[in-house]
Amino acid sequence: MGTFKIEGGHQLQGEITPQGAKNEALQILCAVLLTPEEVTINNIPDIVDVNKLISLLEDLGVKIQKKGKGSYTFKSDDVNLDYLQSDQFKQDGRGLRGSIMLVGPLLARFGKGYIPKPGGDKIGRRRLDTHFEGFINLGAKFRYNREEHFYGVEAKKLKGTYMLLDEASVTGTANIVMAAVLAEGTTTIYNAACEPYLQQLCNMLNRMGAKISGIGSNLLVIDGVDSLGGTEHRMLPDMIEIGSWIGLAAMTKSELTIKNVSWDDLGQIPSVFRKLGITIERKGDDIYIPAHKDGYEIQNYIDGSILTIADAPWPGLTPDLLSIILVVSTQAKGEVLIHQKMFESRLFFVDKLIDMGAKIILCDPHRATVMGHNFKSTLKATTMVSPDIRAGVSLLIAALSAKGTSTIHNIEQIDRGYENIDERLRAIGAKIIRM
Repeated sequence: MGTFKIEGGHQLQGEITPQGAKNEALQILCAVLLTPEEVTINNIPDIVDVNKLISLLEDLGVKIQKKGKGSYTFKSDDVNLDYLQSDQFKQDGRGLRGSIMLVGPLLARFGKGYIPKPGGDKIGRRRLDTHFEGFINLGAKFRYNREEHFYGVEAKKLKGTYMLLDEASVTGTANIVMAAVLAEGTTTIYNAACEPYLQQLCNMLNRMGAKISGIGSNLLVIDGVDSLGGTEHRMLPDMIEIGSWIGLAAMTKSELTIKNVSWDDLGQIPSVFRKLGITIERKGDDIYIPAHKDGYEIQNYIDGSILTIADAPWPGLTPDLLSIILVVSTQAKGEVLIHQKMFESRLFFVDKLIDMGAKIILCDPHRATVMGHNFKSTLKATTMVSPDIRAGVSLLIAALSAKGTSTIHNIEQIDRGYENIDERLRAIGAKIIRM
């Protein structure tokens, strides 16, 4: 189990460039299975979850060539479908949440898709019902082996239909879209997710020859086509990482520039951090954050009531940033209620922050009230264990702002979502060592 040792209390300074988007990568990489032609993908993040998926594709028989840093070509002209029934696949697929998105493309092109029950973060239940209900609506037969926790869908030919999703699931929408592009007839998906990463997937599929309209809305219409061709695609910067660096700058009172952030795809993120009192300036396509020497003050609502920050489907705030926002609030002036609606275990890391001296009341599994210190007292260094990707980075930010030397164990969770995070932080002045 890997460990970070962090000497906190130092101001950072300089520029940091966000990696390619993890959540986009997991969708885009699965889409290469939809065509036998070559697909080139750029700005792929070098992180554990993405590298696991690339290895899975290689084991499936996809020909993969690395062209340069973050740049690969994929050719799925000789896919080994027998691998899907192997014990090796049942083992490998279980270790990656994103492996569920292999099912849609495999079902669409080869008439069958299988997946073991995926693992991933321990942040509460993550239902797969939306995915499989969508496939069933398209005409697939569903089966589930309870003993092996093994899911499967099969269909001779998918047929387009109208469906109203029970939730605006990003991965569910992506999976159904990838299945529908090769279905016979027209598929209409209402209550579809419309995150920028899903827009990226739809635009890429259209360049490959798909016919998807309504991109960016919650009503997608897909006219099925017989086949798709190759294309080249570049991933967006990771908005969760961008939010992490905003929070890091504020907590450490550092002057930072976050480069090439694709401002138009950030949605609510800048305005939510501004509500916490953080100064964010747009300089071209960069974010500039000055050193907050006098701290930052949370805004109340117009009537004076306490600010509530909650997650919501896009264009609402992504749930992946609530852990970061909670940590940043611990040193703000004022109070805020953090409402994590989607996952019932994601706030359980606050006990570590309370140990460090933060003033937080965990109201229930979904809500926490934070009373900021306004930097009148600093967080204290401690020893922690990273429970999931986002909580791990939140604890890392807390440690970088704390007085003394902190230790974070189980940093493999952080490595799942952040590329070479210790090297990149040292480059802007952080005192962090990987043990």
